[in-house]
Amino acid sequence: MQKINVLGTDRVSTDLLCFEPGQAQRSHKHDDADKMYFVLEGTGRFTVGRTTRELKAGMAVLASAGEEHGVVNMGEERLLILSVVAPGDAKG
Repeated sequence: MQKINVLGTDRVSTDLLCFEPGQAQRSHKHDDADKMYFVLEGTGRFTVGRTTRELKAGMAVLASAGEEHGVVNMGEERLLILSVVAPGDAKG
């Protein structure tokens, strides 16, 4: 997985996440920050809390602070995601 920081302040962090087929971001959480995944290209399997769903380009999902979340590229093409974390000082 490749992570490229697009912009960041102490209030928001925005990154591009790039997953080749089969790559994943293991389940994790941010106790004090919300995280939004917006799919730009490809299809991925996103788990937030106890819910898992498949998202494709143009779709988004939100993980509230303290909620476990992760993503897997189950497709045959690259998965490109815009990730926004707020507040921005939370890593991830």
